[in-house]
Amino acid sequence: MIERKKSDVGRTVINVFALLLVLSYAVPYVYLLMTALKPAADVQQIPPSFFPNRITLENFRTVLATPSLPAAFANSLMVAVLTTVLSLVLAVPAAYVATQYRRSFTTFFLLFALVTRMVPAVSLGVPLFTLLKSMGLLDTTLGLVLAHTSTAVPLALLLMSAFFEGLPKELEEAARMDGCTRFQAFVKIILPVMRSGIAVTALFSFIASWNEFLYALLLTSEKGKTAPIVIAEYNSVYGLAWGPMTAAAVLYSLPVILITLILQKQIIGGLTFGAVKG
Repeated sequence: MIERKKSDVGRTVINVFALLLVLSYAVPYVYLLMTALKPAADVQQIPPSFFPNRITLENFRTVLATPSLPAAFANSLMVAVLTTVLSLVLAVPAAYVATQYRRSFTTFFLLFALVTRMVPAVSLGVPLFTLLKSMGLLDTTLGLVLAHTSTAVPLALLLMSAFFEGLPKELEEAARMDGCTRFQAFVKIILPVMRSGIAVTALFSFIASWNEFLYALLLTSEKGKTAPIVIAEYNSVYGLAWGPMTAAAVLYSLPVILITLILQKQIIGGLTFGAVKG
């Protein structure tokens, strides 16, 4: 009986801690949404209020009337999707080989990927700018995709390596015994088994590109602008136009929320992949 009470108390403490953690992430977004629903006068009021005195959609109407925003949203989507696809094409096979056929070189390869994640993105801005300028890819979608891929691939490689570590090597051996080549075993057996891990990696790669601001600022000017740059340019006679800016930010967050909800089963499955090994 005493042990049961201790278990209930421990479960309650964990639930309260989890609730506080969720609220710490949710409160800033709720404040963002509340600000987007405020009239212009309430947005500028000092001290600021958390909830609007009157709910209005005027900020959303202003955002939807902005001529440059639809093109910027479409460009952000194109860049994020292409970055995700290119990152998976490069990282998934590389991570599989590095973990399943481990050699001293593959260990160094994974270590190098980890080190590249530690390099501040701002230190790579000038080299990327010079490189893309020499290739004629400044202010282009392709140039921004390459820049985003350079940072997304190491992340995807590390994530997929962690997932492949929990994969039994007997799967490929069984497929080889049934007559499959290594490539056929990888495509027909390994990839379907790893779909949850691939979904998680794809989501993180997509979010990394979708939220990226620095490279979009340095490497684009007009044609290649993404939505974060356009959102940051909202101004009024009083300075930054916080109302339209927060409304645009709410709209910009919806695709990621939608994708996360669609892939939630795969994400949960990917996060628990390899947790239990027989």
